[in-house]
Amino acid sequence: MEPDETTLPDICDLCGQLLEEETELLALVEDSSAIHTSDAKMDGKRLVAVCSPEHLKELQRQYAERPYSEPELWAGKIARAVLAYPNGIKPKQLRRETGLTDQQIEAAVTWNNEQARQRRTDESGGPE
Repeated sequence: MEPDETTLPDICDLCGQLLEEETELLALVEDSSAIHTSDAKMDGKRLVAVCSPEHLKELQRQYAERPYSEPELWAGKIARAVLAYPNGIKPKQLRRETGLTDQQIEAAVTWNNEQARQRRTDESGGPE
């Protein structure tokens, strides 16, 4: 039988140490790349698990230093909606499903395209 997430031990998101119930701490940190599978209210928030208050402070510091990008968050919302409609989704339905405006959708598409261009540049070792 394949193990699933419920059978795997929890580890500290900072150091990888196995977590024990007595010392484990859970918290939410702001992260524009975090898109919840079904609850849009949790988008932009990442659940972290750590082994100590010091490791929580360090992870909070690291996430606070990471740029929070609304277009990145919007791109994730769009991806979740598109995945739910494998036969395609109309623009009006996309706006309804994501709660985004046309301008936000355009900004997300621009952000996504820029990320794809950057990946291609990085993979090829130089500018296009």
